[in-house]
This record gives sequence, structure tokens and C-alpha cells, in this order.
Amino acid sequence: MSTVLVFGAGGAIGRFLLPRLAPVQSAIGVSRVARAGEPGWITGDLNDHGAMWPQAEIVISLGPLDAFAAWLQRYPAATLQRVVAVSSMSAESKRESADPYERALARRLRDAETSVMETAAARGFACTLFRPTLIYGAGNDRSLAPIARFARRWRILPVPRGADGLRQPVHARDLADACTAVLGNPATFGKTYPLGGGECLRFDAMLLRLRASLPGVVLPLPLPMNALLLAARWQRNPAFSTAAIARLRLPLVADNAAAEHDFGFAPAPFIASDVLPAGFASGYISI
Repeated sequence: MSTVLVFGAGGAIGRFLLPRLAPVQSAIGVSRVARAGEPGWITGDLNDHGAMWPQAEIVISLGPLDAFAAWLQRYPAATLQRVVAVSSMSAESKRESADPYERALARRLRDAETSVMETAAARGFACTLFRPTLIYGAGNDRSLAPIARFARRWRILPVPRGADGLRQPVHARDLADACTAVLGNPATFGKTYPLGGGECLRFDAMLLRLRASLPGVVLPLPLPMNALLLAARWQRNPAFSTAAIARLRLPLVADNAAAEHDFGFAPAPFIASDVLPAGFASGYISI
């Protein structure tokens, strides 16, 4: 059995991935927070230059790609044969953003992607990169889960009027399947794949479906787009910038054709009830 280091294992994708790896690989989840009593985990930080890492044949990165790219350049193990790393669709969708913070983010992602691929080429191991769209499914993502928690707590869900830009939320379970599908597949070596979910829907329709999946009464609160743009100008939250509001009218979808052809990627349609699944606050989600 190969040893697999999984960075970002406590995140949405990792919660599905580690149970899939366990029967066929010796998987080690890496977490910055100690997990007392849980086997198969080590506590570590990618940014710790003095940390000692186990020898591994496979490394999967599910966390910040720039930190991983720098770590990969330092990792001395000659045993390394395979890397799979998750980037973001933001590498392209925010490339021409009006917001300098978003442009800088897109540039960091692309630079990190280039660094990972160049390190792989220089050291002779195979590498595959993923650029997913909105990730959901484990209750700990930073996009849909916070919206669902807000709606569940306050019993209202703001819905921007005219937010007709298409979205393609992708389940973390499908991304975990993608990680395992490419590991031994030479057709995926040296490639970058956009990965979206199995359904495209308008942003406002996605919110309304999310509202319908929550228990109890949650009232929709229509908000004029101009009011949101005005509010965004008066605060400094990068996630609520004028560029982010304007993007609600733009399509952010992925072409899954290459992934379907090369490794049989077949994502599920949007399952709104899985944004905050039962048991999301603890441990792994069952497969």
C-alpha cells in the first residue's frame, strides 16, 4: 500500500476522501489542530519550515494552493510519485475583476498552479490539478454553508433581485471521487481540469432551493441589486465587494467534458439538503 499525505483533510473534500482512501492506501490526514484519539492523523502546518514529514508516494492538497506549492518545493522525499492538488475556478473567473484584491487572488492561484506543475516536471512525478466551482456537501464550506446557517438561525434568506448568473455547485463527495479516480490514470497526468456540479442554475434559484431544504419557515427577503452595490461600497469585506455583487449576474460554470472523457467524472445535480447535512458538525460524512 502506498502512503498518501492529505493536506486540508479536515475540510469539505477531505471528509469524504479519507474514508475512500483507507481501504486501498495508507492515508495520513494532516491538520493544524491536534486530533487526539483519532488514528491516521498528524498535526502539522505547511508553513512550518522546520517540520518533519513522513515519506509518501502520493500527496493530495485540498487546502491553500500557494502554501502547498511552497511546501512541495521543500519536500525532500525521493519516494514521491504522484500529486493531486485542488485550486479554484477563481484562477480564471477573477482574472479580470474590477477588484484588485480579487485580481491578486487569481494571480496567486495561477502562480501556485504553475509552480506545482514546474516542480512536478523538474522532479519527475505526475501531477493533476482541479479547478472546482462552488464546493458544498460537508457543512463547512465558506460559500453556501454560511448562507444556510444564517437563514436557519434568523429565519430569513436575502435573495438579490436579478441575480441570474448561472452557478454550478459541486458536491465535495464528487470531488473526493475525482481525486481517487485520477490517482493511477495516466491520461490525467500533467493536466488541469475545471470541475463543476451536474446542474447549472441561476444564483437566485439556487438560493430559493436552499431555502426550501431548510427545516421550519424561512422567509425570502428580496433585495434590490443596486442596494447591495451601495452597501458593498461602504464596507471592506472582500467577499462582499462591488465586484462580487456584479458577478451575481455573470455565469460561473465549468466545462466538465475533459474530466468526463479522461476519468469518468459524473457529478450529481445540486442537492440543497446536503449544504448542511445531518451530522455536519462532527466527524466524517458517511459514503
